[in-house]
Parts: sequence; C-alpha cells; structure tokens
Amino acid sequence: MALKPEPTAPFHSVQYVLRVLETVSKHGGGVTDAQIARETGLPTGHLAPMLAMLRREGYVEQVADGAYVIGDSLVLLGSGATRKEALEAKLQDTLTELRDSVGAAVYISRYIDGEVKITQFADGPRAPKVNEWVDFRSAAHASAVGKCLLTQLDANGRRDHLSRHKIARLTSRTITSERLLFSKLDAQPPTVPVLDLQEYAVGTVCAAVPLTAGSAVGCLALSLPIEHAHRLRAAADTLNRKAAPVVLSLAI
Repeated sequence: MALKPEPTAPFHSVQYVLRVLETVSKHGGGVTDAQIARETGLPTGHLAPMLAMLRREGYVEQVADGAYVIGDSLVLLGSGATRKEALEAKLQDTLTELRDSVGAAVYISRYIDGEVKITQFADGPRAPKVNEWVDFRSAAHASAVGKCLLTQLDANGRRDHLSRHKIARLTSRTITSERLLFSKLDAQPPTVPVLDLQEYAVGTVCAAVPLTAGSAVGCLALSLPIEHAHRLRAAADTLNRKAAPVVLSLAI
C-alpha cells in the first residue's frame, strides 16, 4: 500500500511507522531499506530518519549485511501476559531519556472515561514535576495537558467536560470565558505545542503535544519553573520532534 507522508511531520502519523514494522516483520530473514521503500511507498528522505528512530528505540535491528530485522523492543511488547508491564517499562525508559534531553519533567496524559489522567511521568532533582495544587481533572481549561486534550475533542465533548468541571480562575492569566477558550482551542495548529504560561500555577510554565494513536486521546507534556521560561519554546519543539517513540508504543 503506497503512502503519502506529510512532509511537515512524517513521524506524527503512526500509520507510516506501523507499515514499516509490518514490512520488516514479514521478511523474517531481513529486508533492505530499498525493499521497505518499495513495499511501503515511503520516499527515502522519510524512511531513513524513521529507520534510525526505530533502531534507536530497539524496534528494529540492522544485521551484518545491512538488512533490517525485528528488534527486542517489539518482541517484548508482544509477549502475551507481560505485554502491559513491558509497555509501561518501555514508556518509562523513553520518558526518562526525554526528561534528560529536554531538561524538564515530562508526562503522558490520557483522556479516559471523560477525565484528564496523568498515566506516567519522569521527573528528577533537576527536573521537578509541577505542584498539582488543583486536581488536573478540574483544570483542563488552564493546564497545557488539559488544553491539549480538549483540542482533540469536538465541541460537544468539550462542553460535556466543562459541564462537569466548571471553569475557575486559578491565576490572573487563566482564561475564564468558555467562548474565548473554545476559540483558542479551535485556532491551535495540530503540529504546534500547546503552551501554559502560568495559567494553571504561578511560577510554572508548561507545553504539551498531542499523541495521536487510533481513536485514543492523549498528549505528551513538560513543565518548567518560571526561571527557566526562556527554555520553554525550544524544549517544546524538542518534545514535539521526539514524540514518535511514545506514539508508537501507545499504538502497538
């Protein structure tokens, strides 16, 4: 099946990565990058960095003759009863590496049964997590995590959420108008990180990017103390570029 990748964000559609993994899995003895390109329809310019990412994350390996075979990470994630534990461990390793790369606490959040939930995070002495002074479930209108998840819901879904979690002013920067909030959510480009500039908590800035894997609503986020606000946009761009392994783990 030939694919037409978006040149601006080739990794943000997990469909392309899964097609590559399907092709590698089909050729048990190994398959060259040229053959992968022919069978998936992916141009070399997109395929080369994708294969590099898959090798780095352990989903594929390159053998002596240069061919690609399935790697240990993919084998482990398909190991029956231990799959959930293996997936969580893989995601935690990825988050830890991402924390060190961006120099900030990082989080995975999902929208589950109508609620905002932080499912995993990685922090540390030099990357402290945000102080959850108001339950994230009640602060979707203010936090980067919440706004990023709300952008992935339709208008009815957003209204349903806000009917259960009323908009409240958490800081002087919090948007308290539903009309203005929805307008900003509608104007948010899908490939640009959602920012929280002290809207949730004074002294903290955050960014979040969507994790699109099937119909699941999720996001990858980071937080920084206000004294590091000058690093937010660069860190958010790095977060955006490195979201692919997280999306892939959630989709497999």
